[in-house]
Amino acid sequence: MIQVALAGLVRIDLPDRTVRFSDGGVVRWGSEIYAARDSVLGVIGEVEELTEGVGDEVPSLGLTFLPANTATPAALARAGDQASRVRLWIADLDVAAGAVIGTPDLQFDGQLDQAVLTVGRERRDLTTTVVSVAERLFARNEGNALSAAFHALLWPGETGHDQATGLTTPVAWGATATSTDRTEVSRALMTQWRTDSRYVL
Repeated sequence: MIQVALAGLVRIDLPDRTVRFSDGGVVRWGSEIYAARDSVLGVIGEVEELTEGVGDEVPSLGLTFLPANTATPAALARAGDQASRVRLWIADLDVAAGAVIGTPDLQFDGQLDQAVLTVGRERRDLTTTVVSVAERLFARNEGNALSAAFHALLWPGETGHDQATGLTTPVAWGATATSTDRTEVSRALMTQWRTDSRYVL
């Protein structure tokens, strides 16, 4: 009779390496090995409750690591690690074989957002926030501006925005325009329309 237990698996795809954690000791899933300890991040100290996003927030969870003593702060909180993919599974584990049974259930698929290193007496905590990949939808692309240049880039030869001049507040596509933004756009277009000979009746 096979003894079955539940195990949590965490995979973090960093730019230069892949970290695989397991809360069930050494676990084999296919050709991948998950372990309780990493040479840099140490062990997982806490997994916070997954929270649902409301309004303009996205689902997120917190992972707290207890880093290895030899890990430097620079190695623990690298800027390039932000947005690295993080996945969390719950798996059925064959205890005797130390192997995953079947296909684990994916609980969360997100990306690293923030990492905060807290140093106390005889203790170091690396608290990370992992957010849903939907976070990318909130990223403001500064190049996608409500401007003549960007308009012409999308629709070559179309010069409708060339006549909209004098805007003091740039509006990014996808960003909510305030009433002030709309008033300035309307005023600039009306002024140009009244003074442009092509629109004289």
